[in-house]
Amino acid sequence: MKEDKNISGRRKKINETLKGISASKKISKVYYVLILLLYFVANFFTIQTTRGEGFVNVFGNPVPIQNFTGIYSSLSSVCVFFLVILFRRLGFFTSLFLIFANLPMQIMSFFVRQSYNSLTGLFTTSVTLLAISIIFFNNRRIGKYQEKMREIAVTDTLTGLPNRYAVTVYMEDLIKKNYKFTLVSVNLSNFKNINDTLGHKAGDEMLIEIANRWRNLADSGKTGTVDFVARLGSDEYALILRGYVENEDIVKAIEAYEAELERKIMIHNCDFFMTARFGYAEFPKDAPDAGVLLSCADAALHEVKKNGGTNKVLRFTPELLKTEHYLAIERRLRVALDNDQIMTYLQPQYDMSHKLVGFEALARLQDEDGKFISPADFIPVAENAGLIDKVDIAVLRKAANFLSEINKDGEKNLRISSNISVRHLMKNDFIEEIKNLIDGMGVKAEDFKMEITESIMIDSDEKALQRIEEIKALGMQVAIDDFGTGYSSLSYLHKFPANLLKIDKSFIDVMNTNESSKQYVATIISIGHILNLEVISEGVETSDQIKTLEEIGCDYIQGYIWGKPMPIEEAKDLTV
Repeated sequence: MKEDKNISGRRKKINETLKGISASKKISKVYYVLILLLYFVANFFTIQTTRGEGFVNVFGNPVPIQNFTGIYSSLSSVCVFFLVILFRRLGFFTSLFLIFANLPMQIMSFFVRQSYNSLTGLFTTSVTLLAISIIFFNNRRIGKYQEKMREIAVTDTLTGLPNRYAVTVYMEDLIKKNYKFTLVSVNLSNFKNINDTLGHKAGDEMLIEIANRWRNLADSGKTGTVDFVARLGSDEYALILRGYVENEDIVKAIEAYEAELERKIMIHNCDFFMTARFGYAEFPKDAPDAGVLLSCADAALHEVKKNGGTNKVLRFTPELLKTEHYLAIERRLRVALDNDQIMTYLQPQYDMSHKLVGFEALARLQDEDGKFISPADFIPVAENAGLIDKVDIAVLRKAANFLSEINKDGEKNLRISSNISVRHLMKNDFIEEIKNLIDGMGVKAEDFKMEITESIMIDSDEKALQRIEEIKALGMQVAIDDFGTGYSSLSYLHKFPANLLKIDKSFIDVMNTNESSKQYVATIISIGHILNLEVISEGVETSDQIKTLEEIGCDYIQGYIWGKPMPIEEAKDLTV
């Protein structure tokens, strides 16, 4: 019985938190008291002026006191309106009480005393009653709709669990109250295999089953902690744990969720045994705010996934990151994304006759002092923090806007090339996101080239091929970026449905140092041409390199010798 009460109390506390996240901000009751006070003052003067028989001097003219009755009466009505509008149900029933408490006096004055001055008051009261009823019931209808919208904003529509936004707001609330808690980032292992083999419907059923199991476990209190379970998206979940004493309590709670997950799950008459990886960080020990705590937990999770092995749970330690530098960059990234400060630089691309054929769009980020942060620093941070898709889209949006301007006359036909991260590419809504961007900017899909690293074919062969085919179905071209630095397998290259091969700068740098280096680049170009791919060399910096690339049949050049990355306004000058 006592345990049931504890569970009920725990669930009630979590529900109150969710309701608090989704609820609109309420007006302080102080204003309720002030409006009531103003009403009684106005009502008092309404009665006094009704009975008054004297005059008041206004700008040298005598004005009967009774003439002020309407002013005070209107002020009373305004107070009633404010009560209904600002305090909804409470205000409405308070207003009804005030009106019906005042109504008998007005009726008696009119019918018994035959004071016809009360006719105006009766009419005003009736109109006010009608008006506040309309306001209340209309606001009630609107309020229900708004409440539903707010609930949707904090709820994952598939599983019914709180979503990423709810997690962030809940953490901020706990931080404001200075409560100790732990955030656990969770990633399901090999979940994509279910989608690939049984389809997305089966995958959705799996996610719902896992959500139900973990929700029931959190409600049961068997973990020994007060738990908040949420789904962040795709195969990512989050746990917020409170009410523990030592780190062992945290690990014990996580292991309870792990055990619940590993029980057999039957989907479409197939048995599955799921596993997951867990990375966690604690407030205030590991991070001072919600955004940084998310990054710390994600960093621990990333380390677990990277190392593999039997260890499925890892706590964040500063050694996992270059802590101060990493977190400073992440904070700057989040601010830049929120304020549209991710810059798009464009590096020109030319054919061998030095004719401009297009640009590569590159992300640039400045710190608070206006100094540029190296992409080698902020791109990995964006990857680890789950922000890289937002960076990609920010760059593409500005590049698309540039392209719509320079190609509007239909004569230049220049193209934009942009690198897309594997993490972004594999998102379920990637194609829809890109299509919406292109349609919204009014540009043609065929004017874009998506640069993808060859390693994607090793990491996720079938899904990668499907996604690349979807990109090409939109009309876009696909380029294999940094070719030669990864696996460079001919079998993968043959399957890769690309249009363009991009040779990495590291090979161009040593191309003229000896004959074997030159032949290696020549071989890459030949392979590309055999597979009907055009070839572009990046990082070209000297005239000797241009001469060599002409000799061995390269198609396009990108490099400092003919153009450094530049702001969009400078790039426009090249197109004139």
